[in-house]
Amino acid sequence: MRKSEYQKIIKKLRALFPDDQTALAALDLLSTKGDSLPESESSSIELQNDHFPLPDEMIGKKAGFAVFADGACRGNPGPGAWATMIQDHNAEIILKSSGVDVPTTNNKMELEGVIRGLKGLIEKWVEEGISDRESPVFIYSDSKYVVEGIEKWVPGWKGRGWKKADNKEPENLLLWKELDQLRQNFNTISFLWVKGHAGHPQNELCDRMANLALDEAGF
Repeated sequence: MRKSEYQKIIKKLRALFPDDQTALAALDLLSTKGDSLPESESSSIELQNDHFPLPDEMIGKKAGFAVFADGACRGNPGPGAWATMIQDHNAEIILKSSGVDVPTTNNKMELEGVIRGLKGLIEKWVEEGISDRESPVFIYSDSKYVVEGIEKWVPGWKGRGWKKADNKEPENLLLWKELDQLRQNFNTISFLWVKGHAGHPQNELCDRMANLALDEAGF
């Protein structure tokens, strides 16, 4: 059983015994027991695991950040979620975040995950009173729509006044414009594709975070 499914059962049982303190205490104990369950049946890496290897592009760097992002959608369109995590050059996780949007699409959530990651990194700098524009930033996504879009399609769209070759507006235009604007905050930024559901630790984590957000929202 997945951890999210276990916690759903606990939540339903709590609703059945809202005033029974003995039952609630027992459910609290059962809830902690569920913490040891994997979030995904196909992986034993837990959401709280804070030890992830740096990607090859970051190894040996004296500065830099790796931003991992993913999106999920149950129905397309339908309820969806995004997730992101950021590691610095020491492999320390400096941000993990996720959220839900309804209604939405898978492509929107993939874009939103990257956008939220970049926003989160900038917000960290503001909180700490630093500016680290010179440090390289590597964005990892399993969405070719995002990676090829920002690297190959956006320059052409911008050159035509944000129009496609057929003179129509690109889908998700506002998100593309926001992502393009955000990347201007970094002197060196690279977008890299990783294969989804193939054992990439950070990508698997983001996938589970997005799906857990949907589970907890009742979707």
